[in-house]
Amino acid sequence: MKLILKEVKPWDFIIISALILLSFVPLFAFSVQKINESEITGKIAIVKIDSEEVDRFDIDSIDHLKKTYHPSKGKYNIIEIKKGKIRVKEDNSPDQIAVRTGWISEKGQSSICLPHKLVIEIISGKNDDNKGYHIY
Repeated sequence: MKLILKEVKPWDFIIISALILLSFVPLFAFSVQKINESEITGKIAIVKIDSEEVDRFDIDSIDHLKKTYHPSKGKYNIIEIKKGKIRVKEDNSPDQIAVRTGWISEKGQSSICLPHKLVIEIISGKNDDNKGYHIY
């Protein structure tokens, strides 16, 4: 132990202490961001077919809703909204990836059915002209 203390200089303690304190800066920054984000209430689910928005729902204010979309002849998607979450309940695509994705409820999550070109995306409920694109 004494051998280790002989090798360590006083500036080493200062540098290591400063680095440990600096390691907490991202925690502080993200906490502030999370607090500011929680002040924005509401989540909007955007339904797009072939990159064009077809519907927009405030999922926090809907108790229960089912809606069927027909992206093209012979194809269908049934979406379901329940108390702040949304999912593709049923579709006739071969892989069923959107159905297997299940419920999504957080901002930034999405459910995608590629064969039908259907995308469900959750964005912030801000009242600014939010199109779902975020630049940081």
